[in-house]
Amino acid sequence: MTHDIHIIGGGLAGSEAAWQLARRGFRVRLSEMRGGGDGTPAHQTDGLAELVCSNSFRSDDDEKNAVGLLHHEMRRLDSLVMAAGEVARVPAGSAMAVDRDVFSAEVEHRLTAHENITIVRERIDSLPEAGLTIVATGPLTAAALASSIGRATGQDSLAFFDAIAPIVHRDSIDMDICWFQSRWDKNSSFAGEQEEAGKDYINCPMNKDEYLAFHQGLLDGDKTEFKEWEASTPYFEGCMPVEVMASRGLDTLRFGPMKPVGLDDPRTGRWPYAVVQLRQDNRLGTLWNMVGFQTKLKHGAQVELFRTIPGLQDAEFARLGGLHRNTFLNAPVVLDRQLRLKDAGHIRFAGQITGCEGYVESSAIGLMAGLMAAAELAGETLMPPPRTSAMGALLSHITGDAEAETYQPMNVNFGLFPPLHDVKKKQRKVAYTSRAKAEFGEWLKEGELVPA
Repeated sequence: MTHDIHIIGGGLAGSEAAWQLARRGFRVRLSEMRGGGDGTPAHQTDGLAELVCSNSFRSDDDEKNAVGLLHHEMRRLDSLVMAAGEVARVPAGSAMAVDRDVFSAEVEHRLTAHENITIVRERIDSLPEAGLTIVATGPLTAAALASSIGRATGQDSLAFFDAIAPIVHRDSIDMDICWFQSRWDKNSSFAGEQEEAGKDYINCPMNKDEYLAFHQGLLDGDKTEFKEWEASTPYFEGCMPVEVMASRGLDTLRFGPMKPVGLDDPRTGRWPYAVVQLRQDNRLGTLWNMVGFQTKLKHGAQVELFRTIPGLQDAEFARLGGLHRNTFLNAPVVLDRQLRLKDAGHIRFAGQITGCEGYVESSAIGLMAGLMAAAELAGETLMPPPRTSAMGALLSHITGDAEAETYQPMNVNFGLFPPLHDVKKKQRKVAYTSRAKAEFGEWLKEGELVPA
């Protein structure tokens, strides 16, 4: 099949872009190097849209949360990622989490079944010199293509480390010590199969002495050694290795991922000194990931230390934590408002390589790249969504609002939205989402493809 557009990269952003283009009648060649003899340091399968870190799409609350609002906007645009996420959904309190294998399989099934999409397992080593292209190779772009991108942009790619949390087999967790509870008993937004409704997390309690010993163990544990070229690479604050958080202060973890507030230990009726939470990672409920426990500890050190956590003394790990180097463009410098490379307008970038952070954000930018490319193929120009919307705020950040000199990966948040100073602080989040929904709805009514 000849194609109208070439998409390089079959992750979340590339898959979403392919879906948006194909459903509008355009023929897509989707190139993915995994499955063609190549892999990455983080991926474990060759499935499209594989989730390599957490299995959570974070909050699904579209009234008080920016990422929940982004979910809402993507659903209104028939997002493949959101649709597949519903098929693969597992309990996670007010968050949206998925069975990662079911999710990837659903994305790949829908793309494979679409008559306008051809999936080719191949590695692309250089940017095409002609033809509409979307590059969505993510933060683990292969070296040859990364070099080609560097030559085309005239910029050195920025980089940071992204750490992966361990996954524990459910039947190896001691439930005589641990208990099920969501913080403040907040009910799940997903009515799936779970041991008790509204209690979506397994909680492992620590007293003060246990916490202090664990904290010291994080500091002393044998860690991954960095190569010389990695030594100055900054971490992304939203995916900080647990031992790096521990190094920032004795109580940093107790006010972060090990916060005990709102969790009542049924054995004492009180909040523990600290808590390690685990979240369901697959639909069967057999795998649970350690929330906020991304780590660069070596595997042996992880097993030894994490088995000191009460309730995990006999833990069996389906996957241990890991660390990989991520790269991204200085997007405010090199991309225009249509996500095109300023010096090569036939090429768009999408997903984490643009400097957005998070599964949902990556997918949303892939969705926008697909819509913009579809408009261009139709001889039109898609007006960007309003800056007051989650998509518009994220797009504006990537393509010009951010300071180029200090540009770093960013999750969607209300700090990216035009401010509402005249609204009281307690009411501001609801005001942001109400304004966004109204103006995003008007944008949709005007038509998905709006002539320039």
